Amino acid sequence: MDLLKGLNKEQKEAVLHKDGPLLILAGAGSGKTRVLTHRIAYLIEKENVYPSSILAITFTNKAAREMRERIDGLVGDEGGSIWVSTFHSMCVRILRRDIDKIDYGKNFVIFDYSDQQTVVKDCIKELKLNDKNYPPKSILEMIGKAKDEMITPSTYTKIYSNNYRMKTIAQIYELYQKKLKKNNALDFDDIIILTIKLLLDNPSIAQYYQKKFQYILVDEYQDTNTAQYSLIGLLSKAHKNLCVVGDDDQSIYGWRGANIRNILDFEKDFGDAKVIKLEQNYRSTQIILDAANHVIKNNPGRKDKQLWTAKVGGNKIRYIECSNEHEEAHFISKQIKELCGKENKSYKDFAILYRMNAMSRVLEDNLMKEGISYRIFGGLKFYDRKEIKDVIAYLRVIENPSDDISLKRIINEPKRGIGAVTVGTAEDLANQKGVSIFTLISSAKEFPELRRASEKLEDFVSLIRSFRIESQMVNVSEIIEDVIKRTGILDGYEKEDTSEAQQRIENIKELISVALDFESANEDKSLMNFLESVSLVSDVDDMDEENDYITLMTFHSAKGLEFPVIFMVGMEEGVFPGHKSMSSPTELEEERRLCYVGITRAMETLYITSTFTRTLYGNTTFNRVSRFVGEIPQKYFELGFAGDEKKGHKAADSKPKNARKWGGGAFNPTISFNSKSSASSKGFTAPKGFTIPKEYNVGDKVRHKKFGEGIITHKEKEEDDFMLEIHFKGSGMKRLMAGYARLDKVN
Repeated sequence: MDLLKGLNKEQKEAVLHKDGPLLILAGAGSGKTRVLTHRIAYLIEKENVYPSSILAITFTNKAAREMRERIDGLVGDEGGSIWVSTFHSMCVRILRRDIDKIDYGKNFVIFDYSDQQTVVKDCIKELKLNDKNYPPKSILEMIGKAKDEMITPSTYTKIYSNNYRMKTIAQIYELYQKKLKKNNALDFDDIIILTIKLLLDNPSIAQYYQKKFQYILVDEYQDTNTAQYSLIGLLSKAHKNLCVVGDDDQSIYGWRGANIRNILDFEKDFGDAKVIKLEQNYRSTQIILDAANHVIKNNPGRKDKQLWTAKVGGNKIRYIECSNEHEEAHFISKQIKELCGKENKSYKDFAILYRMNAMSRVLEDNLMKEGISYRIFGGLKFYDRKEIKDVIAYLRVIENPSDDISLKRIINEPKRGIGAVTVGTAEDLANQKGVSIFTLISSAKEFPELRRASEKLEDFVSLIRSFRIESQMVNVSEIIEDVIKRTGILDGYEKEDTSEAQQRIENIKELISVALDFESANEDKSLMNFLESVSLVSDVDDMDEENDYITLMTFHSAKGLEFPVIFMVGMEEGVFPGHKSMSSPTELEEERRLCYVGITRAMETLYITSTFTRTLYGNTTFNRVSRFVGEIPQKYFELGFAGDEKKGHKAADSKPKNARKWGGGAFNPTISFNSKSSASSKGFTAPKGFTIPKEYNVGDKVRHKKFGEGIITHKEKEEDDFMLEIHFKGSGMKRLMAGYARLDKVN
């Protein structure tokens, strides 16, 4: 077999490199897996390297399986002794053999996340701490970050010796490790950490593996954390035949410990390193790649790369402006149907990418209405998420207390001291008497079996009854807000203070947006009608048995995938990039890399959409178009506008009254660019609908045409305009740009 056949010049160079450190900068879609597997095969077939002396590491089991299959296809059974694995499976293999050398039993167990939470809770209890002040999930996240950076409990204590709270967390961390050890258990972070400890404490074991692994290859090197980086350095110390493959422009996991400096500083760590750039893309058209190149070049300090392809030209990028998220979703659904009809595409050819999971809800509703089957990749469907199911269950019990299924779901959610045994007893008694559980526990004191828990049960009954009275007097959106506050659901997630909890909070608040949409679209605004409308959406099953789905996913989940047609939605300042990242240069760079990843998922056609106004997490905002859109020159775009939903979709050259304009040679709608932007010197082009902002101050009373009267509670300068936070009577808090809001002051 000619292992070099079909490879381009740079790919061949990477395959043929034999000894010494090698950095392969593999741009998106440049065939890195092929290079890795052909390099391994070449070492075996042409350089007579023993297969057992090769170690190939990647990040996921799926990637490891794919690599193994490709290697087997190239070298057959001869490749069986190659170590092809994830970091964790490799380390477990090493630990099973020698972990007794660091005083653990070889029969150690690996605790999953639930087990880890139990251990942390035991630690908090033993230290006589309040788990409300030290939420277990939050503590676990902090411990995990410390382990990623190889910070031990003793070092943690020294670092935070003058901070009471952090010093207490260090105590929890220390006790947590002791309890793991007592149980002969490891968590996932320990798997890496203890492997490093084993090698450092036992030079003979380290030398064994350093001698054994003559050639080490690491995929997705930009995603390594400090601990993984240290482990790789240890294993490659003897031969220094380390080949790492990655792309700094696709480093998007800094929030979970990945250290981009590992790939940026590779040549510093290995002074004689050879660097090969794979810049030829085999996935996308040149127009798509040019757009990606223009966006990513605004990140300083990156490795210079310029993606190119033999697929010259291609479809222009379609930039579509919409009035709101409903029009955006409506346009996408109609466009998908149109392309399926005109271009004979299948649903599986399409992917819709969004920045936050909560944004999927409106898209899902529209796809369902249009009869388009879809799947959520890397997340649950909106109405299938635990936190949404919990709130809906509360609403169902409020509407119908006889709903035993919903009641059992939420009677102890969040925790209120009503255990499973009590609920089971109440259910048995209710069945015996032929009444609902709610009816039974309304008089819990009358039953000896429930007497101990009677006060808690009757408190729950009182809570539900008060909600039932309230539901007759207020809108659905208001009852949802009251439920999440008074039950403690919102407070519980806020106290967890983890990224997962924050996502759950955002999803719950997005349910308020669902209710607001329902109220504006229906004459019958009752809770019963709302629950019926939600049931019709959430109960829809898979519509296609041939697995032909539209794929919905976050930008993060899309990494490593490709689709003929990509829709990038919500391309607005404050959404993508998000408000938080806009104030941090490091986070903004990672957001830009995430945008680059999104663009380079498209093979043939790329759609980018934004809205003039978006309701998200219960708040309505008027956002500017994302700076990332402005970093793509106008010549790569075909500009379109989605028409009013009720009137149907308009042609691309039909501009609505409030259409934003092109300006200055690069797309420059309602955003002023910073000095690093490709459009920075082009100036601001004010669109129709923009007015010179009046002088507004915190405390001013104002009137809005749609939302009525409100009070300005926060004012923040944003380039040529001001972002105002306004609390409206009956509509809640809205974030509006002063130049677009058309507010009247009220004396």
